Amino acid sequence: SEEEKEKKKKKKKGGGGEEAEDEEPDESMLDWWSKYFASIETMKEQLRQQEAAAAEAEEKEDVEIAEGSKGQAKNKEKSKAPKDDKKKKQQSAPELPEKKNKQKIDELKVFNKELETEFDNFEDWLHTFNLLRGKIGDNDDNATEEERIVGRFKGSMCVYKVPLPDDFTKEAGYDPNFGMFQGIPSNDPINVLVRVYIVRATDLHPADINGKADPYIAIKLGKTDIKDKENYISKQLNPVFGKSFDIEATFPMESMLTVAVYDWDLVGTDDLIGETKIDLENRYYSKHRATCGVSQTYSIHGYNTWRDPMKPSQILSKLCKEGKVDGPHFGPGGRVKVANRVFTGPTEIEDENGQKKQTDEHLALTVLRHWEDIPWAGCKLVPEHVETRPLLNPDKPGIEQ
Repeated sequence: SEEEKEKKKKKKKGGGGEEAEDEEPDESMLDWWSKYFASIETMKEQLRQQEAAAAEAEEKEDVEIAEGSKGQAKNKEKSKAPKDDKKKKQQSAPELPEKKNKQKIDELKVFNKELETEFDNFEDWLHTFNLLRGKIGDNDDNATEEERIVGRFKGSMCVYKVPLPDDFTKEAGYDPNFGMFQGIPSNDPINVLVRVYIVRATDLHPADINGKADPYIAIKLGKTDIKDKENYISKQLNPVFGKSFDIEATFPMESMLTVAVYDWDLVGTDDLIGETKIDLENRYYSKHRATCGVSQTYSIHGYNTWRDPMKPSQILSKLCKEGKVDGPHFGPGGRVKVANRVFTGPTEIEDENGQKKQTDEHLALTVLRHWEDIPWAGCKLVPEHVETRPLLNPDKPGIEQ
């Protein structure tokens, strides 16, 4: 691509003075954090635009109200509005070149809430029902539902009328008279490796008298209990942890992951600041594919190396097979056909030595990023992301910590 040619020229020139340096972040200097902070800026920018749009709408409303009640106010308000517009335009113009440079750093999606709220709790086919212990005596009357939970039932129920209409059989791609739950994963226990990345915590509730906290991470999944006590961060309410933890677990027995932040204390016990619980099993089985997010580009080296154990083409083949979708058919000229849709994309990839080779991965990734457009089997796949989860404390129910 043009960009890459430019890069090479610059490398040959050896930076060519200050300007080139400023324009292009050097690939070898970038890491995951560069990507993360660029993404945070984008998220803030989007929030700013939403706020600005809301404010503008409000102003418009005020103007209309004023117009209705007062003829005089009309002219004043009207002359005021275009000025604001001009200001906005002047401000946004210089930002453009800067945006372009930023775009060169690949980004990920930063959700300012839990991933579950974005994807219907990952209950696309697996619903969770809490199983409660019955009430025995008076003291159980005031027990909270949480305390009465003895287990969770996960399943899905379908009620349908037989015989089924013909078009239904055709759409489903199999004979639904044998039940709607074909292709469901088996019930045998399954071993998984869970990798938890903890980026940072923000606005923690102060736990010490000095209005600060000494936070550290604690993780619990099944029999595994990790307390990362020796790496506490001193006197900080916005600690950057930047840590990853690997845990082996067995579904369905060990599927509830708890990530907690504790306050380290020299004397006595450490206090829980707050914790968040994640149902890993729902994520694992969800058709939104919440195991490892799909990144924007496919790269085999550098800060943006593909992290998923499966390559885009393998993921795509698996999704097509499971969803009984025709494809993928890779054709000449950077085209791929899936179901009745055709997608296009680049067909070459560069390794770290600048050697080019043919690949279908970019094409496959293009389809994955538009998987929701595929009829019948399509749905939005989880992008490469960082989610933001509220930390809660059972002693202070409902209040974010």
